[in-house]
Order: sequence, then C-alpha cells, then structure tokens
Amino acid sequence: MRASRAFAVLASISLAACATTRDGDSNALTAFGGNWTVDLRPSLDDSSYSQPMVLNIDADGNIEGSFYGSAIPSGRAGSGQNRRCIAFRTSDNSGAYQHSGCLEGEVIVGQTWSEGRNFVLPWTATRTISGD
Repeated sequence: MRASRAFAVLASISLAACATTRDGDSNALTAFGGNWTVDLRPSLDDSSYSQPMVLNIDADGNIEGSFYGSAIPSGRAGSGQNRRCIAFRTSDNSGAYQHSGCLEGEVIVGQTWSEGRNFVLPWTATRTISGD
C-alpha cells in the first residue's frame, strides 16, 4: 500500500508541474506581445546601447518575432510560481543564442547565452513607446 501511495504523490507532483508550465491564462502570456527596447549595456554605467525586440505570442504560448535583427524561429511563453516568462532562440554566423526572461512589473528581466561567442549577458527590456 505504501508504494501505491508514493506513486500517487509523485503522479500528483508531476501533474502539478505540467499545469504550471502550461498556464491556461493565455491573456497573461500574450501580454508579452508587442515592441520592446532591450538595454544591452554590460554595466548600467556604460553608454546607452539598446536593440529592438518584437514578440508575437499566440494563445498557446508560441513565440515568433525578432530580436537584434534576427528572426525568432522558435520560442515559448509560460508561467508558474507566480511568474510569466519567455524563452526563445535566435542565431547569427557564430551560432545559436538562447534568450530568456521574466516579466517583473512592466519590465522583462532577462539574459542571453551565446555558446559560440562564449558569453552570458543580462539585459532588461521596456515597452517601446510609439515614435521611439
């Protein structure tokens, strides 16, 4: 009887994990959609350096768009632990870039990993105001 109870607990945990990564609130996920300005300065004391990011997110959490002049061929939005997050991929001649970030208030706090160029870069993004 103990083994079947342990299995039931593990199954419940697994199902809960699936529920948090496939959030049914598509409005919360599509809130990422739109035009963003990404602050890519390594230090906040550095001169301004930003790049545009366009995110189009469907009701299932699939992401398309562009970042740093590269198309986003694949990406996902999801939520769990009271956070709404995105993860997507772009590439250039050096290889793939993996990007991810979570919405904190009205700002996306994220990071980019470039295996080909051997760096991780933290960044923040704010919504682009028309005319910027």
